[in-house]
Amino acid sequence: MAKMTPRTLSGFMELLPAPQQQMERIMEVLRRTYSLYGFTPLDTPVIESSDVLLAKGGGETEKQIYRFQKGDADLALRFDLTVPLAKYVALHYNDLTFPFRRYQIGKVYRGERAQRGRFREFYQADIDIIGDGKLSITNEAEIPAIIYKTFSTLGLKRFQIRVNNRKILNGFYAMLGLTEKSGDIMRTVDKLDKIGPEKVKAILMDEEIALTEEQASEILKFIAITGTNEEVLAALEGYKGRSDVFDTGLEELNTVVKYLAAFGVPAENFAVDLTIARGLDYYTGTVYETTLLDHPEIGSVCSGGRYDNLAEYYTDKQLPGVGISIGLTRLFYVLGEQGMLNPDLPTAPADVLILPMTDDLSAAISFATLLRENGIRAQIHGENKKFKQKISYADKLGIPYVIFLGEDEISAGVVACKDMATGEQTKLEPAATVYRIKAGLAEKEKGTVILG
Repeated sequence: MAKMTPRTLSGFMELLPAPQQQMERIMEVLRRTYSLYGFTPLDTPVIESSDVLLAKGGGETEKQIYRFQKGDADLALRFDLTVPLAKYVALHYNDLTFPFRRYQIGKVYRGERAQRGRFREFYQADIDIIGDGKLSITNEAEIPAIIYKTFSTLGLKRFQIRVNNRKILNGFYAMLGLTEKSGDIMRTVDKLDKIGPEKVKAILMDEEIALTEEQASEILKFIAITGTNEEVLAALEGYKGRSDVFDTGLEELNTVVKYLAAFGVPAENFAVDLTIARGLDYYTGTVYETTLLDHPEIGSVCSGGRYDNLAEYYTDKQLPGVGISIGLTRLFYVLGEQGMLNPDLPTAPADVLILPMTDDLSAAISFATLLRENGIRAQIHGENKKFKQKISYADKLGIPYVIFLGEDEISAGVVACKDMATGEQTKLEPAATVYRIKAGLAEKEKGTVILG
């Protein structure tokens, strides 16, 4: 029989056991941190009816989704976690308590061209806060505080959360008489980091958007306002009184900046940045992008913002929200490329490998049970292999401790334990060995997942 050559589809990432453990550690930090802020975990189906997924989409979204027929059903794989959330909240509105705070870490699928750092199947990690009719501005300040806490816990230090408000931009464009073109302008301005001001200006003046050179120059001058957060906010005060929308946005931005400090976010980790627009039209208030200062080539690693009506395509109820999304697979990939994933944290599937040296495995099983009762992951190696091969097994997997249990140890009521990193070997009573292993594991776990 001819053998099929095993292969993984382009754009789909499979990890070996050690990096998979690193990915799981990152996810655990995210879950733990999001839970600290009162978010509940949520999972939604990977497959939905195509009409449900495309209610807000069409255009580019329709080109990118994986869509297929099963019998009479027109189905598609989810392409983000926001649209399924909108459906979920509309469907379960009567069963939910608002504001509804959820986090979700799940795979999404986009049929775009696979390239370095961009995948067709990838994990997103989202948090959203959904209100019923209204949602306090406080939530818009808390979101970047959660980003700060999450990235700091992961080990990152030199990152910046850039904050703006779409109302400020919409109000400014209204002052220039460009309200009808504001969406096109913001999508173009959102490319500033990638293509630079000259190309942005050229696009603003081309046939499709058709701004005058004076209008394009005024926009570039406005978004180029820089300085400390206080200096940028002070400069924006000079535009007040010409647009109610602008004035509302500036008031909201001032509130967010004030509360960010109260939430404990250091000034060096957030900046008011008028170039942040976010390309998606549904953002209506505060918008965020987070970048790693030493790796600007990576682009935004966490982005999102405020939207006025999450579920408008599924219900008449007004459900405003604010949220952010981390492209987790892409972030993991680039961190690995930059050598920023901590290689010293244990990634072994077990903390202890027990090597029985007698035909009767009762003592080994009993000690494995004791370890597990104390929260220590234990594996018994009972295969008929040479001793050297068993040690090599532990070494290759990076298992920190190996236990030897022979006749001498069993009769003396002790356990021989070897620290694979230092080579130190002890013979102690089972309880003392458990204590030693727990202390050693605690020391090994002190590092962060990411070297920031």
